[in-house]
Amino acid sequence: MGAVALDHLPEPDRLEIAFAGRSNVGKSSLINALTNQKGLARASGEPGRTRELNFFEVEGSDLRIVDLPGYGYAKAPKPVVEKWTRLTKAFLRGRVNLKRVYLLIDSRHGLKDVDLKIMDVFDEAAVSYQIVLTKTDKIKPPAVVRLIGETAEKIAKRPAAFPRVVATSSAKQDGVDQLRAEIVALLPDMG
Repeated sequence: MGAVALDHLPEPDRLEIAFAGRSNVGKSSLINALTNQKGLARASGEPGRTRELNFFEVEGSDLRIVDLPGYGYAKAPKPVVEKWTRLTKAFLRGRVNLKRVYLLIDSRHGLKDVDLKIMDVFDEAAVSYQIVLTKTDKIKPPAVVRLIGETAEKIAKRPAAFPRVVATSSAKQDGVDQLRAEIVALLPDMG
């Protein structure tokens, strides 16, 4: 389901994890890779396509995945961007069942100022977040290792940042199992 306002959110009756990132960072592709469903989250070549909070319930579990609107996309009308931003911030601050946000960073570009600003929002709201590097198949393996180290160093003193950085490639499935394991570790014992 999609929500364009706080009063449209589903009941906070299950654990939620959210995916955030700049437009075109690969959120939809990663959600599809994690769930083994090609068309669950709609991937688009058009930046700024996700304009609402999209909720996906994971069958057979008490987990809900939330796809947040991309940020940093300048071509969307300013009032629309402001609406997405307000909705996302309100969601982050008020969602008691939100366990963690996975902040996706394009490995070809690394952390940008706009990412640091959203990390400030997470830190201020005391929302646990973990950095996930995407599109690692687009850079050489030594660069991936170096970027993981540099990113971990940059987030080391951030209060809400989870210290482990995960490197992924949706196209090649690299790191997808590791990210799944990180998510499963958040879940209560399923018996």
